[in-house]
Amino acid sequence: MEGSKEKIILNIGGVRYETYSSTLRTFPGTKLCSLTEPHAPSIYDYDPTTKQFFFDRSAEIFSYVLNYYRTKHFHCPINTCRSVLEEELTFWEINETQLASCCWLKLNNKEVHPEEFNIWDENEQTDDQCLIVQTERRDFIWRTRWQPKIWSIFEKPFSSFSAKCLAFISLLFIVGIVIIFCEETKAQFEFFTANFTSVGYSAVSHNDREPYYHQAAYLLHLELFCVLWFTFEFSVRFCFCPDKKLFFQNPLNVVDFLSLFPVYIELFVAGQIQRMPSLGLWLGFVRIVYLLKLLKISKLIETPLILRVLCYTLKSILREICILLMILAFETLFFGSLFFYVELLGSHPSYTGELHFTDILVCFWWALITLTTVGYGDIIPLTTVGQVTAALAAVFGMLTIIIPIPIFLVKFKSYYDIANFKQKLKRSKKH
Repeated sequence: MEGSKEKIILNIGGVRYETYSSTLRTFPGTKLCSLTEPHAPSIYDYDPTTKQFFFDRSAEIFSYVLNYYRTKHFHCPINTCRSVLEEELTFWEINETQLASCCWLKLNNKEVHPEEFNIWDENEQTDDQCLIVQTERRDFIWRTRWQPKIWSIFEKPFSSFSAKCLAFISLLFIVGIVIIFCEETKAQFEFFTANFTSVGYSAVSHNDREPYYHQAAYLLHLELFCVLWFTFEFSVRFCFCPDKKLFFQNPLNVVDFLSLFPVYIELFVAGQIQRMPSLGLWLGFVRIVYLLKLLKISKLIETPLILRVLCYTLKSILREICILLMILAFETLFFGSLFFYVELLGSHPSYTGELHFTDILVCFWWALITLTTVGYGDIIPLTTVGQVTAALAAVFGMLTIIIPIPIFLVKFKSYYDIANFKQKLKRSKKH
């Protein structure tokens, strides 16, 4: 108690500060904490008469530094130069990442609400991490011990070396089953093209169809091998999932579940497929769910920071994007209709056979392509008034697309700076 009540006097640029030594010990390893050590008077400028340490530094910023030791919340003056603040913090051996979010936004002139600054953390902690809930069950001690480890291996690809290996194996199986699906679709299309007519089956004998059945059986065995791995993987993830309800709320898990059925259904009705080949064709359409498994690759690959910021920025300006699409739709209807009637009424009789449009829908297509400055050239104006209309459509389309771009860039840069600051803050906390 006597040590905690010991006071230390600091003279910062002629301004006297008095505080407890226990306050300066709040953050070990910093310069102020070293003042509480016995050999501090021999290292720093110490006056034994007045019993105070002298530092020729900014007293205004030091008041905020000392308040940081008292409250553990670091704020800074509003009109502080960034370079001056960094210099003072470096002298007092304080990391810049300890700065409060509100002051960081002011210091960097970011027009971002503090709530959005905190939302970024919540956005990063969503998805599958919300499923990691420690369950306390006395009757399943082994499950409680192994559940977080196995769940991390199967659900967090970058948590360990074994998780990376498992993710790589899953990636190979996903690519493999997609290739098998494409080969099966190609074989079925060639078979139906060669053996079916408008009436039904052609007069091709069973022996002539034998190569197709042999290839289909070979591909089916490969597909079954991949699906058995997916069944094992899905069963383990579902068994060790802490929250089954949240597990099935994830669209990727629903896709994994649906992708297990096509091959088992085909094995169950294998005898009927030879009598009704159209049934195999319908099962081929069901296998489209395999293509959706490619979305899981995004989970197996560590997403760069810039892409995560881009997705978050698009979500934050979703309202502006909807308004932009509404304006683009209005311009498409307006210029498409105007082009239709201008070309129709202003065309010369000799142009009748050369008109590139037949109805209003084709003109809407032309308007959309012109507004987006793509310009395929499949539809062109033949009249002078039509050319003027096309020029106006191109100008309006260019303005519609270009004007919102700076707004998007400003938002993106703000969120990217916030994300970088958060990354630095996390790294500093780890160290």
